[in-house]
Amino acid sequence: MAIRKYLTGTGLIGTLTSGYALLRGADGQRFTWRTALAWVSWGITLSLTIGTIIDIRNASRGRTVSDDSPISGKEGKYFSERAAERSGRR
Repeated sequence: MAIRKYLTGTGLIGTLTSGYALLRGADGQRFTWRTALAWVSWGITLSLTIGTIIDIRNASRGRTVSDDSPISGKEGKYFSERAAERSGRR
């Protein structure tokens, strides 16, 4: 049930949708440097999305978040007493 907040996030949905569009657009086309650049860009977007999900999960459990995270300084917004109790940190 708790994983739902990560799976329905707009960042993940947008990343998966753009990956699906790239995959459908690649059907029957030659692989060029522009195609490679599009896939590299999508991979970077996916990794940033996963990193943000990990940071939100850590912040919700009361763990530290790195200074370069988009949620740095806003950890209190994501902190959950219930999640902190489940992870054994309080």
